Amino acid sequence: MSPLRSGTRKALISLEDVTKTFATRDGGELPVLEGISLQVTPGEIVALLGKSGSGKSTLLRCIAGLVFPSTGTVRYKGQPLRGINPGVSLVFQSFALLPWLTVQQNVELGLEAKGIAQDERARRAVEAIDLIGLDGFESAFPKELSGGMRQRVGFARALVVEPDVLLMDEPFSALDVLTAENLRTEILELWSTGGFPADAILIVTHNIEEAVMFADRVIVLGTNPGRIKRELTVSLERPRGRKSPEFEALVDEIYGLMTERPQPGEALAGEGDEEAVGDADAGIAGGRVQVMLPHASVDGIAGLAELSAVAEADSDLGDLAAVVGFEIDDLFPLVDALVLLGFANVERGRLVLTETGRAFARADIQDSKAIFREAALERVPLVRRVHRALQHAADGALREGFFLDLLNRHYSPDEARAQLDTAIDWGRYAELFEYDAARGEIRLPEAAEVA
Repeated sequence: MSPLRSGTRKALISLEDVTKTFATRDGGELPVLEGISLQVTPGEIVALLGKSGSGKSTLLRCIAGLVFPSTGTVRYKGQPLRGINPGVSLVFQSFALLPWLTVQQNVELGLEAKGIAQDERARRAVEAIDLIGLDGFESAFPKELSGGMRQRVGFARALVVEPDVLLMDEPFSALDVLTAENLRTEILELWSTGGFPADAILIVTHNIEEAVMFADRVIVLGTNPGRIKRELTVSLERPRGRKSPEFEALVDEIYGLMTERPQPGEALAGEGDEEAVGDADAGIAGGRVQVMLPHASVDGIAGLAELSAVAEADSDLGDLAAVVGFEIDDLFPLVDALVLLGFANVERGRLVLTETGRAFARADIQDSKAIFREAALERVPLVRRVHRALQHAADGALREGFFLDLLNRHYSPDEARAQLDTAIDWGRYAELFEYDAARGEIRLPEAAEVA
C-alpha cells in the first residue's frame, strides 16, 4: 500500500449512485453511466478500467466538476460538488498544452488561475519542472519537445497546484511504448518515495497491465452504459514484477472480466416483427440497437480467427497478443466481434472457437462470406436492420444520412458514424448490401447492379 500523506482515511472523493445521460437530437437520452458509487481515500491509487463505451472519461469529468451527473451526488471532502472541483488536477491524454507559451508558462497556468503572485508562481513552477525531470527546458516551447517531454509538462502543470487527488485520463496512451514505460516508472517511484505532491491518484485506462502496475484498487467498468462490474484489491508490493505469478494471475482474472459480454442474438427490447411493417425505416427504428458493434474490420476478425485455429487449442489472449506484437487491449474489439458473431467464446482469458468459428477460419473466401452472412443476419441487429430497411425501400437504396439520423438518436454523432461504418464493412463483405461513397448511398446488391 502506498504511504499515507494525510492523517485521516476520510474519503477525499465519493460518488453516490451517479448516473449520467446525454440528450440526443430527437429529445431522447443516451445513458453513459449508471449507478456508480465509489470512494477515493488518501494514500491510494485507484484505477478505472474499461473498454470503449464504459464511460471512463465521462466519470472522470464528473469527479473534476467539468460535467455534472444527471442523478446521484459527487462529493469532495464530504461536501456536494457544485462546480469545478477545487481539490483535483487533471492530466490529459492529448497533453493539452498552449503552443504559444513556454514550458514554465504552461506550468504556471493553474497557479495564475488561483491568483498566486508572479514570483511565487515562478518558484513553484521551477520546482515542479525539476521534480518531473524537465529542468533546463523552462524556456522551451511545446513544439520543441518530444511527446514524452510534453506529457511531463502536463504532469508538472497538474502537480504544481498540489492537488488532493491527481486525475489521469489515459495519460500514457499517446506515447510510444518505451517512453510510456519510462514515464510510468518515474511517476510510481515519485509516489513510492513519498515526494508526490498529491494525496491520491485516480487513473483512467483501458490497459490491464497498467492498471495492475499502478493501482491499489482496480475498478472494472462494464459498457453501454458504464457500470461497476467488479472492484479488485491489489495487495502486491511495489515495485511490481510483470512476470510474477501473482501479477499474472490478477491480470488473467481481469482479462476474464473484461471479455465477458451478454449472450448476443437475443431479441431486443421493442424490436417486434419488422417484416410486418411496411415503412422503409422499420428495419432499424423498431427499437434501440442495444448490441453495439465493436470497432473491428472483417480482415481483423478473420485474422484473429485464423490465428486461434492454427493453435489447434484454446488460445490464451495474452499469447495471441504477443504473437502479433500488440497489447491485449488491442484485441478486445476483435474478440468482441468473434463472440457477437457466434464464432468464439471467452473462458477465463482464453479464446475458444466454436464449431462455426473454426469453419469460418478454415473456409475459402466464398464459403467464409456465406458463413459470415448467415451469422450477421442472425446475430447482429444493426446489419440485419439495415438490410431489412433496404428491402422495404422502393428501389432497394437509401442514403446513409437516413441511417445516421436514426442512430444519432441513440449514440453520439461520432459513435453513430463508427457504428454505421462498421455495419457497412460487415454488410459489404457478406454481400448483403453495397455502398456508394460518392453518392453517400447504401444499396442492395441487385439495386447496385441496376444503378
